[in-house]
Amino acid sequence: MTSIEQAQREFAPAGIYLNTATFGLPPRASWDALQSALIGWRSGTANPAEYDEPLARARAAYGELVGVDPGLIAVGSQVSVFAGMVANWLPTNSDVLIAEGEFTSLTFPFCALGHRVREVPLERLADEVRPDTALVAVSSVQSSDGRIADLDALRATGVRVLLDTTQSAGWLPIDASQYAFTIAGGYKWLLTPRGTAFFTVRPEYLDALTPLNANWYAGPSPWTSIYGSPLRLAEDARRFDLSPAWHCWVAAAPALELLRAVGVNAIHTHNLKLAAAFRDATGLAPSNSAIVSAEADEKVPELMTEAGIVASFRAGRLRMAFHLTTTADDVARAAEVLGGHLR
Repeated sequence: MTSIEQAQREFAPAGIYLNTATFGLPPRASWDALQSALIGWRSGTANPAEYDEPLARARAAYGELVGVDPGLIAVGSQVSVFAGMVANWLPTNSDVLIAEGEFTSLTFPFCALGHRVREVPLERLADEVRPDTALVAVSSVQSSDGRIADLDALRATGVRVLLDTTQSAGWLPIDASQYAFTIAGGYKWLLTPRGTAFFTVRPEYLDALTPLNANWYAGPSPWTSIYGSPLRLAEDARRFDLSPAWHCWVAAAPALELLRAVGVNAIHTHNLKLAAAFRDATGLAPSNSAIVSAEADEKVPELMTEAGIVASFRAGRLRMAFHLTTTADDVARAAEVLGGHLR
């Protein structure tokens, strides 16, 4: 195991970085692996087949983080691609339940395919499940403000769930095997480059989904399925793989392995402790999320710039994310600067 303190030595933010919910920082091992790969690309000495190894490592490490066998994990580049595959699988005009204000990469595919999409308050998702509800598509943690869905209540209804874990995988303990499908964009809390995404599927749905983006990399042995017919696809979830953006996966593997070495439970405890300390110091209400969302007065943007605090504004509120890359000193300084300006 790697301690929080040891892991934090892998990062080098220029200031107080509270913006992981937008874009996670790479550990040094990821940065170094990427630079080496870029040198190989520039010099013409790279062997494309060698990129399979870091991708396989990334798939395996992600599987351990979310409790799913690698054979039930597909890799790609964007959440919406996998959401679209699930939306296409549902019968025409299915009843699909989503949360108000949900991130649109998860929900737009269902709207575009003409399903009966019902948008309800996050807190009422389980209550709004009907006998004819085909699927609930929801983020475990809301992007706009960090609210956490009541997943126990959803599972108790027996409804099929497509769970977007983009804002939770890497810090919130999630057993992906409990859901029909999960999708995670890797470039936030998983600390991988943009252009990495993971899709998990329960075994009973493997043969039901149509691999709409079938390609050479979805074959049972990708480097032998480059040319010609007939169609030949992997027997497991790799049949849904997208052709990988190679350099992204070179950097992804070390980041995921670092998270695995620290452990999601330890990161969860660390993140919540820091977020709680910030809320306490600034007088904000308690919460169980590593994302802090607050109304900010007009002075906050300038104060943040002067103090080197990086965060983001979403849905008209300041959104701050506390992760492995955040220290207690960061929290104390941010609270000192922003205290009295948030509510």
